[in-house]
Amino acid sequence: MPEPIHPDFFLKLTSVLTPSLSPNGDMLAFARSHVDHDEMKTHNSIAMLKLLDQESRSFTAGPSDTNPKFSPDGKSVSFLRPDGDDVAQIWIIPVAGGEARQVTTGPAAATEHAWSPDSRSLAFVANVDPDRLPPDHDHENHPRVRIARRIRYRHDQRGWVGDSFNQLFVVEAASGETRQLTEGEGDCSVPVWSPAGDRIAYISDEVEERDFNNDSEARVIPAVGGTPTAWSAGLHRVWALDWSPDGTRLAACGTHDPIMWDPRETSIYLLEAGRDCRNLTDGAYTSDPSSAEVRWLAEGIWFIGDRHGQSFLCRVDEEGGIVTEVGGPVKYSGGWAIDADATRAALIEVTAAAIDNLVLFDRSTGTRNQVTDFNRSYLEAHPPAAMEKFTIERGGQQIECRVLHPPDFDPGQRYPMVVDIHGGPHSRFSDWFDPYQQIIATAGYVVLGVNPRGSSSYGLDFAKMVLGDWGGEDFLDIMAGVDALCERDYVDADRLAVHGASYGGYMGSWIIGHDHRFKAAVVGAPCTNLHSMYGTSDIGVSFFEMNWRGTPLELRDALLAHSPISYVENVTTPVLLYHGENDLRCPIEQSEQYFVALLRLGREVEFLRYPDSPHGFRRSAHPALRTDCSRRILDWLEKHV
Repeated sequence: MPEPIHPDFFLKLTSVLTPSLSPNGDMLAFARSHVDHDEMKTHNSIAMLKLLDQESRSFTAGPSDTNPKFSPDGKSVSFLRPDGDDVAQIWIIPVAGGEARQVTTGPAAATEHAWSPDSRSLAFVANVDPDRLPPDHDHENHPRVRIARRIRYRHDQRGWVGDSFNQLFVVEAASGETRQLTEGEGDCSVPVWSPAGDRIAYISDEVEERDFNNDSEARVIPAVGGTPTAWSAGLHRVWALDWSPDGTRLAACGTHDPIMWDPRETSIYLLEAGRDCRNLTDGAYTSDPSSAEVRWLAEGIWFIGDRHGQSFLCRVDEEGGIVTEVGGPVKYSGGWAIDADATRAALIEVTAAAIDNLVLFDRSTGTRNQVTDFNRSYLEAHPPAAMEKFTIERGGQQIECRVLHPPDFDPGQRYPMVVDIHGGPHSRFSDWFDPYQQIIATAGYVVLGVNPRGSSSYGLDFAKMVLGDWGGEDFLDIMAGVDALCERDYVDADRLAVHGASYGGYMGSWIIGHDHRFKAAVVGAPCTNLHSMYGTSDIGVSFFEMNWRGTPLELRDALLAHSPISYVENVTTPVLLYHGENDLRCPIEQSEQYFVALLRLGREVEFLRYPDSPHGFRRSAHPALRTDCSRRILDWLEKHV
């Protein structure tokens, strides 16, 4: 009998992140992350892999080293490491060996960084706060009030923002001399040097009515400083950039659609100063900016393209049209890299049965080679659940579903079933290892994931069908998937449960207010009251006005009709709520309202509150908290299903 994947999986996992190929393609640097069991802390270090012998070695000691980048001359690797005040700074270490040295010394953390073509400078992003207090400020004896003057005064991952903004800087690699390039009331991100090194392209959200939308634009600024110019006419949002080899144009991952706010449904565009953008991709793929880069090389523009929940390494030429699949289909995450002549590409691969493996595509030989396998021994002892895909038709749409079967699955037996609901609403379930689904499935449950209308990677029109209709056709799509799976003899239709977080938590709480067949519900970080979330979420105004095409003053009845709390009296299912106490995206008051309402009605409910945890804490919180959450989910299911 195979061992299940236990909730302590997060303590056993080794993750690989942000690969960087040397310019000649013979070495690969990457960040390696694992939990130090003695200190119960996440340990991050940089590893180096020589591709000739394919043996990796530790390159830095850590414990908090991330985001390595080879210099264009191949002699150095830059990375991020905290200084003595625990502020992330840029450090540089010679590839040939030696001690790392600190390059930046600013009061705010350096984040995204990029080498200049001559390897003499680095562009980076750091926060500029006019109200920043010195590190030794005595907060106990000299407390200071915080003053909000704008709607976007908080951010789920960053906390209090106030009047601060992320600005663009350049630092000289040898001397550490630093100059600030940008200013103004907007955040800058993703600096990219022109091939000649005389200009830097970047993304700015310093746009008209910034407080009321999440628009952004591509800008170009001289590397020595000066006035930036906008290059993305015709686009509403930009998420990734790269220069053409001749330095005259930009490739961008973005969207021209004014109400498609989510970066998971995008296209590749060609940008040129003084001209409108041109869409290059054919609509069958969405370029995934979570994979970090768009690269424009001599043979075309390279990106990670997603289609129907699968990921491919893709290429499109500057004329647009046909997208060529170079590698896949698998899920790629955490960044990717390609060498200067597009011979080798390194990607982090996640499949349905494996997680966080570095793979190398060699176009000169047509081979794909897996070069790391840190989690093999664990997964051999704890085999993942097998995935099956099926499609149903409902309301004129093809709805794709994925189901996980427990190890040693026997179709002659009957199993309890958990329907899992993704977030977004524009996320999607993919052909990849989902640790929370695997923990549930290998504990003996059939797990169903439905990609209802609104999910990404099925085209822009499909993604937009959910706007203004949460709890409508999307709910019916999910329930149709449940009905279809319940027709199979191995599913015990009397032992059903529902789980979801974020929009999935919204839908979970919506389902149990409209359907009584579920024996248990696990509702994570939900949106239960659309009215209050508009004013309490860090993205409430822009998110809701794009999703619902109006404000609560204009849509009072519609928002109440689509809020799960309006149907709380109908709930009979036992509910387990969980929420991060620092969640500013779907604020914890959303769970608090639902918890109090259920408890006052005498329903069975428990409320898990995770300290110091933002909205996506299931992916980023302390491993002990992630383990605890998974264990309590299993306990709730075992108790009630």
